[in-house]
Amino acid sequence: MRFQNVAIEALGYELAPHRISSDWLEDQIGETMQRLGVPRGRLEQLSGIRERRFWDSGTLPSAIATSAARKALAAAEVDPQRVGIVINTSVCQDYLEPSTACFVHRNLGLSPRAINYDVRNACLGFLNGMYIAALMIEAGEIEYALIVDGEGSQDAVMATVRRLQRPETTMQEFRDNFATLTLGSGGAAMLLAHTRVARSGHRLNGVVSLAATEHNDLCVGMPDYMRTDASALLVAGVKLATETWALAQEQLPNWSDDQIALYAPHQVGARHMAAVAEAIGVTPAKLYLNFPVLGNIGPAALPISLAQAAEAGRLKGGDHVGLLGIGSGLNCSMMSVTW
Repeated sequence: MRFQNVAIEALGYELAPHRISSDWLEDQIGETMQRLGVPRGRLEQLSGIRERRFWDSGTLPSAIATSAARKALAAAEVDPQRVGIVINTSVCQDYLEPSTACFVHRNLGLSPRAINYDVRNACLGFLNGMYIAALMIEAGEIEYALIVDGEGSQDAVMATVRRLQRPETTMQEFRDNFATLTLGSGGAAMLLAHTRVARSGHRLNGVVSLAATEHNDLCVGMPDYMRTDASALLVAGVKLATETWALAQEQLPNWSDDQIALYAPHQVGARHMAAVAEAIGVTPAKLYLNFPVLGNIGPAALPISLAQAAEAGRLKGGDHVGLLGIGSGLNCSMMSVTW
């Protein structure tokens, strides 16, 4: 799908205040690691993650998403009453119902006519939300759309720590739970706008997506538990990313590593990023990576990476940017942006 009339008007993000090192997490499960013969330092060695962040206890996903959205609206100087839709894309939810989006809608004081709902698709949710909102903008139904996300990993990580502290924990259970320890916390928001009202000039060009749902059991999560077959997930994810890259080359303008100045990817960890970069043939230095200090922050990773790349001066007007997303299920999307 290509777009002619959609712009990224502004971004906002929030980082959790408490830094939690991989060394500290290993301290908590040290007895189990020693009993199973797992060397100290393995968590950072395999993931490349030195630390991740936690919120204060009781922090709601809607509060995180709201704070990021306020930053995006302030940066764009857009009245919240002009927003036509808010889509929450977080894995974490305030409640099973109502939607987390309805709390963000209320917190921001959006118009009663503004649509609000959740779109959940594991780590790919934010890109999916962008796609849905872009379709509405392209059709002329709305002028502005907010895509938001609020992720908090502390409950899942600490529940996993307690699980791995049990004296009966087996090596297989350790492997199944290991990936949960890489999770981080953060919030993000993106304001999309119709080009007739946009001032930023950051154009959304198009998106492609592919599914490989035969792999839907490789990473299965609950609020306090996530089981991951990391090796199989890596292999299947790299294959799907390679196929999606080929589709993007067929359907998106200027989609080649030579023409793309920077990539803002979803980030699982070092092994995954290195394998994907090698498989699709991208220049590693063009990947804006923050997982060493933020961990895997789910759908929020991609917009936070894009915002931080802009803040760091890694983007200039006219640069072609590739947004790369993949989520458990498996699903993959790649999106073309002209900055």
